[in-house]
Amino acid sequence: MSNTPMAASPLTRAVLEIDEYASGLGWDQPARLFALVDTARLRAQEPALASQLGQEGGQESAALTPVEQEEIPAGKPLDEFLGTIAWPDAVVGCALTVERLMLPPSAEASVPQGLSEARLAKWVAEHPDRQEVRMTVGVLRDGTRDSALRLREKDSPTEVLTGGDLVPGLAEALSATFEE
Repeated sequence: MSNTPMAASPLTRAVLEIDEYASGLGWDQPARLFALVDTARLRAQEPALASQLGQEGGQESAALTPVEQEEIPAGKPLDEFLGTIAWPDAVVGCALTVERLMLPPSAEASVPQGLSEARLAKWVAEHPDRQEVRMTVGVLRDGTRDSALRLREKDSPTEVLTGGDLVPGLAEALSATFEE
């Protein structure tokens, strides 16, 4: 990818590749789930699929190839859906991109106590300091994790934040999909 740092880890490169893909689709998109597979293994075992994904031999590519999965069922809570996933051994990691509203830390003190989840979501959606964010979180079977955050108001590849602990709850949920 043109804006993906070459010095970054394979997981960081995969997360940024997925962020760039999601960015190309625009905002207000449903969550998207990706299997992460070893590119060399993909080329050796599934050359036709590797070619379809643009990962045929002879070209420089990331060590991990994201493969988008079927659409996440609408109306099913994300945590419940993730609890139903079991990955085959060929999948070395997974990633999810999802859009959410968030508030700055300065707004935490003003959050009303005792609201239901639906009422809290409505309160956040109406808050003047809310920000729309696209989170792309990736995890590997060995526990490695990385994330990319893109604010809608700063929708530029140079404004994407990365780090392993940016979205710990979602990273934990994705890691749990590899537990037996």
